Amino acid sequence: MKLHRVTEQLDADDANLSASAFNNVNLSASSYNQIEFSGARFNDSNMTGWQVNDVNLSAARIENANLSGVEISNCRLTGATIDGIAIDALLEAYRKQA
Repeated sequence: MKLHRVTEQLDADDANLSASAFNNVNLSASSYNQIEFSGARFNDSNMTGWQVNDVNLSAARIENANLSGVEISNCRLTGATIDGIAIDALLEAYRKQA
């Protein structure tokens, strides 16, 4: 199925849209629940004000992103790194200085 210049609301329930491509698409104010995004790629995307709750981002990569003002709370960060530095080590060093 190919949609071009569609301006209607789309509701998809119990759908398999694997290997779909979305280019120059406005999905602002969209809602996603129980979605399988494994292996998906987001490139040149505006996610300002994006909210992520109760998701599995293990082994995800974030590169060349503007993370200004990002808040991370109540998250498991074991093995996570920023520019190759373990976040666990950064938090431990910070807590020792506080």
